[in-house]
Formats: sequence, structure tokens, C-alpha cells
Amino acid sequence: MTVTISHPPTAEAADRFSSSSFSSSSPRLSLAPVGAAPALLDGAWWPRSRDLGAELLPLTAVLDPLWGRITRVTVNPVHWPVVPRKVPVAGHVVKVGWFRPEQDPHELLLLSYHVGRWNLLVIPPQTPAASAARLMAAACDPLGTSTASRLMEEEARRLRTVAETDRAGEAIWDSEGGREADPRAAQAERPRVPTVTAVTTKSAAMTAAMPHQ
Repeated sequence: MTVTISHPPTAEAADRFSSSSFSSSSPRLSLAPVGAAPALLDGAWWPRSRDLGAELLPLTAVLDPLWGRITRVTVNPVHWPVVPRKVPVAGHVVKVGWFRPEQDPHELLLLSYHVGRWNLLVIPPQTPAASAARLMAAACDPLGTSTASRLMEEEARRLRTVAETDRAGEAIWDSEGGREADPRAAQAERPRVPTVTAVTTKSAAMTAAMPHQ
């Protein structure tokens, strides 16, 4: 049920991961390892847009040789502005269906006639690269038990925690003086006063010493 086309990025490598890890013409896709125990998800797909018709063409071009010809996909329309009924792909047509209450809004279901079905986490196109890396790694975990929406919620919660921690650190820094407590910052911000050099000539000194009449 599961295949591997590339090694999914690990959480440790997330900060070094970027969309440039994939060529501009290939789908951004990570699949669970071959022979892994069945999990709720078979991998993750990071489309470049919400144009389902355009995005399915490169996706099926990769998956057809691996999983058998993809004949049907289903989505939840909440995140897809347009859901076409049919999409012409390489050599055949993929039928597209949608289910609003029954299907996870962050999941793409693929069917191959007489072969099987697969479920992919759909990572929103605008997702930062580091978050996409973590989501891909989690979706490809053969021991994973989280649904697509649960993974998205966990990542959103992680980002909120990081943001709150950063804000708390900034508040502590400000309460302790912030830039004013940093002598280098204070020196950099202190306006420079022009230096006046006093030059006393011999005649000036004598004039100052003479009694006033």
C-alpha cells in the first residue's frame, strides 16, 4: 500500500528544507516507506497552488507507475475553490469527487482501479518550508496514528507556542531595560556631540593676563 519515491525530510533537517529541494516541474511529494505497517496516511503532498485540475497532472504522472493508474480522486471542497468533475492527465482521465462532511478537509484520497486506495495529507501551498518538512515527516511515519487535520492542528499549535515564547522573551528583555541595558546599543544611539578643541595662543594668554582699565 505504501511506496517510497524520496526520503521525507526529518524534523532535524526541517530548518534546512526549502521548496528548492524539489524541481519546479516535479510534485512536492513524500511517501511512506515500502513495507511499512498500514497507517492512516500514506504520505504528504505539497501542491504549489489550489488549482486542483492543474496540480493533479504532475501528481498522477508520478503516482501512476508506482500505484497503478489513478482513476479517481476525492477531496473536501473547503480548501479547493474549484473542483472539476474530470481532469485529463497523461493518457487517461481522472474522475474527481468531493465529500464535505465525510472527508478530512486536509486529505486527498486516490483510487486505482482494482489496485487500492491511498490517503495523502495535503499541505497548504503557502506553508513555510520548515513547517512543510515537519508535516511531511509526520505523514510518512509508518507508526503514525494522526489524521491529516490532527497533524495540521499539531503544527499550528507548535507555531503558536514558538510565537508566544518569542513574545515572552521580548517582554522580559524590554522589562529589563532592553536596548538601554545594552551599553553597546546605548553608545550607538547616543547623539554624537561635536568636539571643541581649545587653542590658546601666547598673545591671547597675555591679553587675558593684562588688567582691565
